[in-house]
Amino acid sequence: MTLHAADRRSLVDTVVDQLREQLAAGTWQVGMRIPTEHELADLLGVGRNTVREAVRVLAHAGQLESRQGQGTYVISRADPAAVLRGMRRAGTRDVLELRVALEAEGARLAAVRRTPEDLERMRSALGSVHEHGAELTGGAQADDDVRFHQFVVEAAHNTALTEVYRYFSSSVRETLLAAVGDSDMPPIDLAAHTALLDAIEAGDPQAADSAARALLGEPLRAVEALLAVEPDGPPAR
Repeated sequence: MTLHAADRRSLVDTVVDQLREQLAAGTWQVGMRIPTEHELADLLGVGRNTVREAVRVLAHAGQLESRQGQGTYVISRADPAAVLRGMRRAGTRDVLELRVALEAEGARLAAVRRTPEDLERMRSALGSVHEHGAELTGGAQADDDVRFHQFVVEAAHNTALTEVYRYFSSSVRETLLAAVGDSDMPPIDLAAHTALLDAIEAGDPQAADSAARALLGEPLRAVEALLAVEPDGPPAR
């Protein structure tokens, strides 16, 4: 293992970066205990308080876990910040294709597991889209739509799926913002949203899956058509 002494630009940030590098490189595998604060401080040439704060940052990010009286253990080598940066580099087609995967499964499970409270939240969100969709522009319109789809996924009552979608929702919103007012992209399809809610309310998982795919199919086809016109251009944003 090679750790180089931290400079003074921002000691905590520097230590966080170097620890993340070691995690990504597999120096410490999931389940392993990392060196003690004292050992890391000596390796990095910084104070123990700096190491302690860096470990807190990585614990908050879900990569490390401090256990009372036992030390600090690796619980994930994946860097959430790197995942988010990758999401932000994704093109519109990439985002839509991932939405199909997440939202179709979310809708299918929601049709089986939704509660009366879930249905009420979805109805309320869709009512906002119906009532104000034609009048709102930009961020407000995107927020209405994202809220509805977030509630659909949450109605699946799958914690992992909900958290992944919540993490991904910023990319969904950015894609919607780019589409709002773009004459090459179809407007929000209110009928398709209503069909999705109807299928979930009816408790029909197959119909809910199909409705989610149909809802996203039109914008995905529009993006494919744009990419076909300029095949050598950058990914659609």
